[in-house]
This record gives sequence, structure tokens and C-alpha cells, in this order.
Amino acid sequence: MEARVSSGVLTKNQAPFLSPLQPRKVQSLRNLSALYNTKQTHQFSNASFQLSTISSCRSHGFRQVINMSGDNSCEVELSTLTALSPLDGRYWGKVKGLAPYMSEYGLIYFRVLVEIKWLLKLSQIPEVTEVPSFSAEAQSYLQGLIDGFSMDDALQVKQIERVTNHDVKAVEYFLKQKCQSHSEIAKVLEFFHFACTSEDINNLAHALMLKEAMTKVMLPTMDKLIEAICEMAKANASIPMLSRTHGQPASPTTLGKEMAIFAVRLSRERQEISQVEMMGKFAGAVGNYNAHLVAYPNINWPQIAEEFVTSLGLKFNPYVTQIETHDYMAKLYYAIIRFNNILIDFDRDIWGYISVGYFKQITKAGEIGSSTMPHKVNPIDFENSEGNLGKANEDLSYLSMKLPISRWQRDLTDSTVLRNMGGGLGHSLLAYKSALQGIAKLQVNEARLSEDLNQAWEVLAEPIQTVMRRYGVPEPYEKLKELTRGRAVTKESIREFIEGLELPKEAKTHLLKLTPHSYVGAAVELARTVDSTVNVINGTKVLETCS
Repeated sequence: MEARVSSGVLTKNQAPFLSPLQPRKVQSLRNLSALYNTKQTHQFSNASFQLSTISSCRSHGFRQVINMSGDNSCEVELSTLTALSPLDGRYWGKVKGLAPYMSEYGLIYFRVLVEIKWLLKLSQIPEVTEVPSFSAEAQSYLQGLIDGFSMDDALQVKQIERVTNHDVKAVEYFLKQKCQSHSEIAKVLEFFHFACTSEDINNLAHALMLKEAMTKVMLPTMDKLIEAICEMAKANASIPMLSRTHGQPASPTTLGKEMAIFAVRLSRERQEISQVEMMGKFAGAVGNYNAHLVAYPNINWPQIAEEFVTSLGLKFNPYVTQIETHDYMAKLYYAIIRFNNILIDFDRDIWGYISVGYFKQITKAGEIGSSTMPHKVNPIDFENSEGNLGKANEDLSYLSMKLPISRWQRDLTDSTVLRNMGGGLGHSLLAYKSALQGIAKLQVNEARLSEDLNQAWEVLAEPIQTVMRRYGVPEPYEKLKELTRGRAVTKESIREFIEGLELPKEAKTHLLKLTPHSYVGAAVELARTVDSTVNVINGTKVLETCS
């Protein structure tokens, strides 16, 4: 099920927004109009809102900023410069893919869909004789209202809402207006919204919004991120790297294996996210089918409701109050938070590796790293990713904690909170794309990696004392501690120590061949085979291009 928008329908003045805080009109700077004087129309872009030029405002930029909220300031349409949320402003180009689903436009669209599908379902119930089976032409007409739903339609719903002051009732009236000229459907107009409370419509619309956003936008971007990190793992599988535990030199690994860890961790959480079932209820005002059973006492309404909810691709929740309990939302958001936390760990590790010179960043012509230090090439993509992940987690955490709680059979606190679902997903999506952008700029500095390994011969204390244990050499740990702890250790001092050990010739020869570069255990193989592990977790689809 997909939100359909005809090309050319959404104009520069009609873009849907991810934040519910964006008003239809705000005060701004008329003298910036030259920057936005474009005649291009984009389906989901508020970045190109046209600002009209007024000469009386043109030369008073700073004063107009001061007067933005004043009675005498110039009034213009909402633009990327006046949006309250950066998702609808600065970052719009990276997150606009969510707008068809997570905006108010998306909510209205899915409400329309649910209302129409419910009328069609009623026509299929033999006991509801008042709504006979629709002709193929009538069914096509109703489906056309869904498939052809446009921004103009959504704006018409909003105009009706100005009178009703009730958003769901406005959808009902909109559909009655659309269908009153159709002779067959006009006879059953009062069966739009039959036996429904607003939350019967809303909970299904919200579930469909999330389902489409996750399926069409979020999961595919997560997959791209996992694929990119998987490629990093395999490409650098055999490049040795000094590990650091507690910030101090530790047993060597490979750069690829450390990347493989993140690919596998993210894959596990991606799988958890994909397994969350979006749930829906359709049981009336308090979850008991009260009105249904009074009107048609001989119909098995719980069964009808289950059939209807599952026909939309959702999981039926039979035990509810006026609202669906939102427990699945909490489960989904917490799963996304865990994915995001792992990515924060990745961002910080990459940031650190860039800081110590293990990665170089490919520069872009014209790009500036610092306003005062010309040499700077900052890891801005990973910093942007980390910051947005934190903001996303804050939003998602609040939704997860608040939404499952509602007084008695329902209070209205969830309604305004649910309008903010797009924020947490939007900041997450922005973070994923920033991380992908940063990964594309990375260039491994093997010389710097090798330099650190050459200065860390003390890490061979571990394998030496382990072999000494095998062959019964007394106090192996203590001997190596005395040799290495807090002391400068060189290749020569390590070789001298090994030569003095009473070990079988073969064991001694093997130890003498060891270097910090070669002491990486199974790291190379773990990195090279990461895609098979990820495929086992998530199925072959995730890494089809990574095999």
C-alpha cells in the first residue's frame, strides 16, 4: 500500500512537512526573494518556494529579521529559511523521501484510504443490506479517489476542518462531497465512517504511515549503510591495525574486522526492526463494538474487524480501549534506537581513526573546513550523523515511553504526540545518509597504521606467555610483565627474550616469526566472510551487492 501522488500535483507552495510546527504562512525577509525566484516545480520540495520581491522591503534585511513577528513585517510563504525544523529547512533535500508518508498530507491520505476501504468492506457483508455490493464502476470510482489523491485534495480537507475543527470528520465530509455526484455511492453516503470512532481511522492510518515509511525509505537506507560497512570490512580485511583497549595498545586486529563487527551488529538490529508487526484496531468507541452490535446484532463484528485490519497488511489487536495501545510503536522505536546507538559507536570510532591518521578524507573542491584555519579537513559527516542520531533517539525515546500510556479508556495526549513521528525517523534518516556520505570520502592511510604497529612490540607479550604456559615454563605471565610493563619494548628485546626461553625448537621458531603486523589471529577471515554472517541474520536481500 503506497501513498500515491501524481507528478506535478505538489507545487512549490504545497509541500508536505515532517514537523507539525510548520504553519501555512510565516513572516520572513522579502529582500531574499531573488534567491528563490525560480519557476521550477518539484514534487516534494519546499526549498524552491518563490518569494515575491517588494522594493520597500529589499534594503532593510536586518530590520526585517527583527520584525519577523511584528504586525507590519512582510508576509510570505513558508520556505527553507523560515521553517522551524531543520528537517523541513536546511536538510529537506536529504529527508524529503519521508514526506509522502510521515507528513500531515500522508496522514490525511491514509485516513481517506481507510474510510474508503471500510465502505467497500461493508458492501461485502451480506447482513448489511443497506450497502449492497458495488458495481465494478463504483468500485473503480472509489479506488480512483485513493489513487488520484492529490495535494489539492488534502488542502480541501484542511479547509473543511476549519469549519468542523475536527480533522477526521473533515475527511468524512470530504468523501461525501466527492461521492454525492455518483448516483450509486450517493445512496450510502451515511455509511462512510459507519460505527467508527476517530481512532479506528487514525490508528490504522498511523500504522500504514509507519509501514510505508519503514518499507520504502528507512529499511532500504539501513541496508545501504550495512552494505557500505560490509564493503569496508572486506576491502580492508588484511590491513593490520593496533587495537586499543582503555585507550592503550592491545593485541592487533585488522581494520576490516573492526568494520565487520559494526556490519553484523547493525544487521541484527535491522532484523529486529523489520520483524516488528504494525498493529491495528477497529472496535469502536471503547473497544467493545457497542454501536456495531446495536445496529446489526447478528454480525460477528470482531471477525469482520480482524478481516478488515489484516486486509490492510496490518496485525489485528483484539484487546483495546478507544485507542490501539501503541505497544508495537514503542517496540519499533526502541529497536531503531538500538540501531542508532550502534551507529553512534561507529561514528565515534571512525572519528577517532581519522583523528589519529588511520583514515584520510578525500577533499572536495571549494569546500571549507574552518573559517580561520585553512588546513582543516574536518570529519563533519560523522559528526553530523552522531548529532542527528542523538536527536532522533531523544524523540523516539519519548514516543516509546509516552505512547503506551493513556488514562482509562483514552485521553488525548497521544494525539499531538503522534503528529511528531516524522521527527525521529527524519533525524535518523539524515544521520544514515551523513554516515554514508562520510564513508564515501574515507581513504585508508596504511603507512600510519603500520607506524603504530612498529612502535608496539610489547603486544607480543600475550602470545609469548600463552605459549610458555603450554610448555610448562614457570611464571610466564610474571616474566612477561617484568619485561614489558611500563618499559620501552623493541623488536630486539623481544627476540632476545624468546631466544632465552626453554621451548621446543618449532615453538620458538614460530614465536620468532611473529610481528605486530602478523599477530592478528582470525581477523582476516572474519572480515572476509562478514557478508555470509549478515545474510544469515537478515536474508540474502540485504547484501546481494556485497557478495
